[in-house]
Amino acid sequence: MTLTDPIADMLTRIRNAGRAKFNSVDIPSSKLKVEIARVLKEEGFVRNYQLIEDSKQGILRIFLKYTQEENNTIIGMERVSRPSRRVYAKGKEVKPVLNGMGISIVSTSRGLMTDKKARKENVGGEILCQVW
Repeated sequence: MTLTDPIADMLTRIRNAGRAKFNSVDIPSSKLKVEIARVLKEEGFVRNYQLIEDSKQGILRIFLKYTQEENNTIIGMERVSRPSRRVYAKGKEVKPVLNGMGISIVSTSRGLMTDKKARKENVGGEILCQVW
């Protein structure tokens, strides 16, 4: 089965696993997905991630994080730039999500980073998704 948008599939799997209160979710791996998981871990939205090698492309296992009241730390995730409609922004034009309560993940020439870091370093790129 071929996916037309593997990033949207990743976000949907994380969103569904959080609603079902799973401890972890398995996703087919790619370099971009591993980098997205790295940014989510750095920002405190997930506990950890692990790359599991197999005979195919590998599996990315993301361990979800919950609050004391057993609520998911990820309230919402939204794909911004799609294969049919790419969304780009210059360094100072990258807008904060919910007045800084969430993050945008931006694909820049210096790698994947949050919107705050992109504004600080004044680098633009493709806005992949928003997480809050």
